[in-house]
Amino acid sequence: MPQDTVAPVATSALNLTTEEVLTIYEDMVLGRTFEDKCAEMYYRGRMFGFVHLYNGQEAVATGVIKAMRPDDYVCSTYRDHVHALSAGVTANEVMAELFGKETGCSKGRGGSMHIFSAKNNFLGGYAFVSEGIPVAAGAAFQSKYRREVMGDPNADQVTACFFGDGASNNGQFFETLNMAALWKLPIIFVIENNDWAIGMKHVRATSDVRIHKKAEAFGMPGFEVDGMDVVEVRKYAQEAIRRARAGEGPTVLECMTYRFRGHSLADPDELRSKEDKDKWFGRDPIKIFSSRVIEHGLVDESQLKAIDKKIRDVVEECVRFAEESPEPDPKDLFRYQFAEDE
Repeated sequence: MPQDTVAPVATSALNLTTEEVLTIYEDMVLGRTFEDKCAEMYYRGRMFGFVHLYNGQEAVATGVIKAMRPDDYVCSTYRDHVHALSAGVTANEVMAELFGKETGCSKGRGGSMHIFSAKNNFLGGYAFVSEGIPVAAGAAFQSKYRREVMGDPNADQVTACFFGDGASNNGQFFETLNMAALWKLPIIFVIENNDWAIGMKHVRATSDVRIHKKAEAFGMPGFEVDGMDVVEVRKYAQEAIRRARAGEGPTVLECMTYRFRGHSLADPDELRSKEDKDKWFGRDPIKIFSSRVIEHGLVDESQLKAIDKKIRDVVEECVRFAEESPEPDPKDLFRYQFAEDE
């Protein structure tokens, strides 16, 4: 549970309408189903390289991104498929990218770790740990600059920057938090603390395991959030977004979560104990959310099952789309090196 508090934003038991419940559930189920299909396709030899899946962490992506506006910015890591889907990149575009096809969101040039979509303000996945943190700060800076210096009243976009617990030990983390605090950038630093930095357990790599406490050194608020509870993530995200849009500066959210699969699909996942995995598997964010919304009478089980079927069809279709899409043309090998080539 959080060690700090955030301004309350409750108007009902869950502070959710039925429409919001269905949107949140559909987004989490899309993320899970898509990633399960990625695993199937990877083991069938349909995609190559490193593929890092997001299973178990869906409440973080959905809780933050679905609280944002479509014109806000999202910056990811190498575990980027689900962030992209939540930000509005279609399943067809993401799966085609994973298959290395021309119809992929990065024209088949990026693959799993380099999902990107300018039209969705999705600033990319990054193969190097913490590489996206300063990029996200740049996006936040341009929003602030356009609004305050160029006088654009519509430039109130917020940037959400996702990264893992391991990234918080890197220099970019500290340098960017310092800059964001100095300039009061409209940015949310979302730490997805899944307790493992590849094969290194968090307590063995970090002098103070409470990453959100590091925000205090820069004079910004930091909160520990239950990253398996999408309602709680959403509540903290809404307040962080409000602060950023109002010009009050950055917020750090440390979302305590767990990846249900190994670091990548090439990882046999032998370092984590069965007891530890079983404990977290019992806190599946999708099951927790569905049980709560049914219990509160916001939806009934048939509505959720209809979404399950809809998403299965969407994911099957995105595989068909990827398989039937053309390969990049060799004559275009040197295209997309510069902005004017897009």
